Amino acid sequence: MPYIKQEIRDQFNNGLITLPSNEGEMNYVITDLLDDYLSAYGLNYANVNALVGVLECAKLELYRRIAAPYEDEKIQENGDVYTNNMRQ
Repeated sequence: MPYIKQEIRDQFNNGLITLPSNEGEMNYVITDLLDDYLSAYGLNYANVNALVGVLECAKLELYRRIAAPYEDEKIQENGDVYTNNMRQ
């Protein structure tokens, strides 16, 4: 969850820190952006649904473009854990 120390939140909010240095800070920055969006455009089903969709698409794109190729490299380096019978 995005429950980082208030001092760190304030530094993000005042632009003193712009790049998160860990997962908690990244979660805070994303959550703060989502909260700002809902504050500006309203808390309703359509907006919540849209944000969930945006997050899901961002997650899938990160996996497709970054994680999957990385995993493919590691398969080549270290060998596959799946047997040939599992592949179609």
